[in-house]
Amino acid sequence: MVNSGVCGTLNLGSIPRGGTTTSWRTLKMSDRKKIKPTLGPGFRDLSGDFLYTKKRIIQIIEDNYQRYGYQEISQPSLEISSQIGSYLSEDQSNQMSDVFLFENEKESLMLRYDLTSQMTRYVATNYRDLPGTFKNYRMGNVWRQEKPSPNMRLREFFQADFDILGNSNQPQVDAEICNLIADIFTQIGFKKNQFKIGITNLKIIQGLISNNLKITDPKKIQQISRSIDKKSRLGLKSVRDLLGKGRTDSSGAFTKGCGLSEGQIDEIINFLKINNLKELKAVLKNSLSLDGIDELSKLLDQASYGDFLNCIELSMDIQRGLSYYSSFAVETNIQNLQLKDNKGKTIDMGGISCASGGRFSKLTSRFGVDLDGSGASIGVDRVAFIVDQFKDKIFNQTQRPVVILVLDENFYPQYYEVLKILRNKNINSEIYPGNNLKLSKQFQYCDKNLSPVAVIIGQEEIEKNLIKFKVIQGEKDKNEFTTTKEKLVNEIQKFI
Repeated sequence: MVNSGVCGTLNLGSIPRGGTTTSWRTLKMSDRKKIKPTLGPGFRDLSGDFLYTKKRIIQIIEDNYQRYGYQEISQPSLEISSQIGSYLSEDQSNQMSDVFLFENEKESLMLRYDLTSQMTRYVATNYRDLPGTFKNYRMGNVWRQEKPSPNMRLREFFQADFDILGNSNQPQVDAEICNLIADIFTQIGFKKNQFKIGITNLKIIQGLISNNLKITDPKKIQQISRSIDKKSRLGLKSVRDLLGKGRTDSSGAFTKGCGLSEGQIDEIINFLKINNLKELKAVLKNSLSLDGIDELSKLLDQASYGDFLNCIELSMDIQRGLSYYSSFAVETNIQNLQLKDNKGKTIDMGGISCASGGRFSKLTSRFGVDLDGSGASIGVDRVAFIVDQFKDKIFNQTQRPVVILVLDENFYPQYYEVLKILRNKNINSEIYPGNNLKLSKQFQYCDKNLSPVAVIIGQEEIEKNLIKFKVIQGEKDKNEFTTTKEKLVNEIQKFI
């Protein structure tokens, strides 16, 4: 269902805007209509450790994009819907069914559903001023109007894309896509056996379908390809059902199949079991498939010069991005990884796709500019969710602020002096900001904010030129200490 609204118009309903009308804020609580504070499905508020982990991952990704020579592009969240359209919709009768639309009588805008299509709009606009080979990256939220599931399928999520457009050495560029993904994942903290970079070339399966199976209807080819792509998630048996009459899932919902013959199904299933180029070359003799096999071989030769060849595997079932990609395609899945959530429940992370991409040739042509490109997108929220489940956290949370308690408002000069000392040594710190100066309330503030240390400066400390501090987090035995102003930083650093 398409989400439509009126561009630029906010319906304020009965909430007054000012003037002599009584403000909503001044109404008695009994007169206000109470609103339950809930989020729409597929959207999240982020905070705490998860948000910190996500930001650290974004920083690692961006550092590597720049290290590999990519230039950043920043683009708006809204695009003219007729220019960008939708390439991802599975509902062929409504190509805009998976986007959020905002329309009125003058214009139709859409929230971007990915970062690639709008990048090609930028390149088509500016290609005369860009290098002949343009390496770029984009990072930001995207929006999809689809059925959400907790953590793994959201309606708003953060992507980090990188692409190379224009004249390029294709095997070298496609190998770099794989190497850069592997470099980032290992720096984030994954071991090489905990993720797999699956690669394929769509020409191989297209040659099989059109030449060996004699199927030429584009819609039928796309339906077959979408069925094959479900192998990693549903298994070969389900793919066989989808290629045939259809499949009924665990909920009882039926998906109509491709209607292939048993012989055609067997040929596809046997093809999906092959995982080396020599065997593929022996089985497939058509020129289109052989061209794809040759391109993969050259890619692997290039990848062998790097450090991540053992992270790359052939995966013939990768059939995603069919409206985007023309040959090389890549998908990175987590494997060999079982983690426990905060409640001790085991979560099997195997098979979760976290980065995908490929080579495209048609995306800029709709703007009248013919440029080949290759790239990939990293699903930052998925990666952050997985990393956040590690028992031994990969990233240590940023240091929460030391809190200087307010024992007497006349001592603010001393408080600010200590605050300056701590901040000058890059120790996150603050003076208690509340208006309730009861010590119990101040310590409660420290505890809820996970502050490591509370600094206590009263009349006695000022007279003796000393500073007392109390350790809030982690200490069970002695947790109160007294020191001098000169030694304060060194003493506090032991507990943060």
